[in-house]
Amino acid sequence: MKPDTDDGPERQPIERAHLNDPTDTSSKVFRYPAAPELAALMRRYWIPVWSVPAGRESVQRVLQYPVCLAVVAKDYARFYGITSGLSRTTLVGDGWAAGVMFTPAAGHLLTHTPVAAFTDRFVDLSEVFGEDGTQLAGSIRAVMDSDPRSPESHRSAMDLFDDMLRPLASIDDEGRLINEVVAYVEDNPDVLRVEQVRNEFGLSERALQRLVHRRIGLTPKWLIQRRRLQEAAGRLRERSIPLAEMAALLGYADQPHFVRDFAKVVGMTPAVFAQRYGA
Repeated sequence: MKPDTDDGPERQPIERAHLNDPTDTSSKVFRYPAAPELAALMRRYWIPVWSVPAGRESVQRVLQYPVCLAVVAKDYARFYGITSGLSRTTLVGDGWAAGVMFTPAAGHLLTHTPVAAFTDRFVDLSEVFGEDGTQLAGSIRAVMDSDPRSPESHRSAMDLFDDMLRPLASIDDEGRLINEVVAYVEDNPDVLRVEQVRNEFGLSERALQRLVHRRIGLTPKWLIQRRRLQEAAGRLRERSIPLAEMAALLGYADQPHFVRDFAKVVGMTPAVFAQRYGA
């Protein structure tokens, strides 16, 4: 299986969530699709490998998708809930990680609790998967440590994840619904109001709120804002257009509202972001 990487000639869809410095070449991310029988439970695998010069650090900034994550690295194995703001990971030295990006349905199925309990936090993998999580972490380290860039190492690590997750891959009706709701918001830039989501799926305001809170841990409004901010970051990286025009394209009532939203989450204004990370 040939991976997608973040340095190929074509931009990969996942990159709209990443706000990293384009001149930082200290890491490479290998991305692989989920096995077909697990596609309702997970979106993809991603395996970052990095080598940061001594005395320096590489900060990875991500506007996370509305999904939970499982990550095994040399020194930790964690289950992550959804980060409501900007996720930051600091890389130093040489290292690797093997991660699963789940679907919106998966968090509740795997934890047996509303995903709100994990918003903006992580736990050890063993707290979700028990002894299986501990054994998985050890087995993945054994196959990755020798050659973390090798496709064979990646395949072995993914097979280990698959073996643990395959018995858990049955998705309930509510899980299928939240997968569809999130896909509708993410794939349709013209979805700018919660009312549009309600109408599309025939849900009351209360029913939609409860669904998103239980399965994602946040709100329908957050879903829409997150996609808009990801889209804004992508546009700011790729081309220069007046901020007022961009605000209108993203459905904001005015430019100041857009600037406030972007700066609050990303930590810098759109103008500064474009200057720093633009093409």
